[in-house]
Amino acid sequence: MQTQQPRLHFWQIWNVSFGFLGVQFGFALQNANVSRILSDLGADLHSLSLFWLVAPIMGLLIQPIVGAASDRTWNGLGRRRPFILAGAVAAAIGMLLMPNAPLFVTFMAPMIFGALMLALMDASFNICFQPFRSLVSDMVPSEQRNVGYSIQSLLINIGAVIGSILPFVLTNVVGLENTAQMGEVAPSVMWAFYIGATVLLGTVIWTVIRTKEYSPEDYNRYKGIEAEEVEPKQPMAVRLSNFWKLVVNMPTTMKQLAVVQFFSWFSLYIMWVYTTPAITQHIWNVDKKWFDPAFIATVPMIPDSVVLAKGAAGDWVGILFAAYSVFAAVFSIFLAKLADRFGRKLVYSASLLAGGVGYISFLLFQDLNLVHVNLLITEVEVPVGAVRLLIPMIGIGVAWAAILAMPYAMLAGALPARQTGVYMGIFNFTVAVPQIVAGLCSGSILAYVFDNEAKYIIVVAGVSMLLAAISVFFVKDPKLVTLLYKESCYA
Repeated sequence: MQTQQPRLHFWQIWNVSFGFLGVQFGFALQNANVSRILSDLGADLHSLSLFWLVAPIMGLLIQPIVGAASDRTWNGLGRRRPFILAGAVAAAIGMLLMPNAPLFVTFMAPMIFGALMLALMDASFNICFQPFRSLVSDMVPSEQRNVGYSIQSLLINIGAVIGSILPFVLTNVVGLENTAQMGEVAPSVMWAFYIGATVLLGTVIWTVIRTKEYSPEDYNRYKGIEAEEVEPKQPMAVRLSNFWKLVVNMPTTMKQLAVVQFFSWFSLYIMWVYTTPAITQHIWNVDKKWFDPAFIATVPMIPDSVVLAKGAAGDWVGILFAAYSVFAAVFSIFLAKLADRFGRKLVYSASLLAGGVGYISFLLFQDLNLVHVNLLITEVEVPVGAVRLLIPMIGIGVAWAAILAMPYAMLAGALPARQTGVYMGIFNFTVAVPQIVAGLCSGSILAYVFDNEAKYIIVVAGVSMLLAAISVFFVKDPKLVTLLYKESCYA
């Protein structure tokens, strides 16, 4: 009877994570366009970060519950796949409904409906995310985990590139309108969400069909779990009590990674919420008053020049987000080999450093002169500064690739096999909490410290990412400890 977990060939590892391409496709559409949608529906800059709070709150509430539930789920679809499929279906529904918020004005304000759909999408994405992370840990043997999470990072970024660039393509290649007056959503954004919902469902169904999870007996044997170690199902109150005990007694590596995660995700939240207004103000030279609903209410209509600038800037944010995802995808190809050669900590820290420098350098690239740009799929005229912003996206992409892979690769080796799912869910606290903190304070910082000049809040994101890079050196890497132990045994 085989006791060692079998190695997977490349396409098996690929299929395990392929659905993540579609999930990230939808997530990228959300990240690049929700601030744009909510602004068009009537949200001001200060409240944008508060609306975005629904995303990390959903993650905080849902991922640990889903993680614990998936640890104990064994049915015809497997252990993780039922949750992945259910989350994908719910996310697709949210993506179909959100851009149609103005149609529901009879029932509630479009902005409130949009916020509710954001909550539905994020809840559903989180139902998918955590089981996908655990699926890699379940299916991929420890010696292939760097490769497994790197492939997952690659697929995530392929999905992010396509999702981010899609509204731009629909405007500049297909010819859909990319502008909207207050209370409306641009047609290019609406159709991008429809396409995203379709891709999300298709890729997740591929993973569900093409991946066969281990039976409980095989899983326990491969992970070295004795029969008596498998706990019977307990009442909800007991499970909640045990859950909080797990939180308190989480592995040291997880606690140390939590500090790195705090500064990393604080930065990312700011980027997702405020890149669109920052680009519009800093590169397209749109005055900050056109982001104030109270001021807009005093004028007969928004000038065409402002509407066009907002539409063009919103599309270019998709290009920039696609760019950092491309750089992340390319870096992901080399990430596992670099980590094996130079160590996870050094590669992780250097990657975050590159991201911090990228954010801070945002201020250096303002140039309002127009330049003709050939993007292969189309040609556009944009400010020179918009093109130059592709440079800091290199560092941000490198940081993003590392954030998607390195913490999970370091954490996987520090977790007990039979509690991987619940601990991966608990680890999502380190993703959600910094975003909640950023959501509560970044709007006030922008309004009262920077007088709604959004470019400066991006610099705050850069400083936070630099702190994350420093924090990496205080993390205890289980792989490094194991190697040192083996060396001492053979000394």
